[in-house]
Amino acid sequence: MIKVTRLNGKEYYINYDLIETIEETPDTVMTLRDGKKYVVLENAEEIIHRIIDFKRKVFTNENILIKD
Repeated sequence: MIKVTRLNGKEYYINYDLIETIEETPDTVMTLRDGKKYVVLENAEEIIHRIIDFKRKVFTNENILIKD
């Protein structure tokens, strides 16, 4: 899961495997496979980097515990 931020500043986690599309309209809108849409502060490139970083940690057995 990756952390994203709602427009009101509240952070939450989303399952990246469920993301079907990411659009910048100019707000970033993620559409999930079930049709639900989420508007977030991060741009599409940042979301993609977070997905890549998470997958890298999983596939290299890095510690992926959440540290806040």
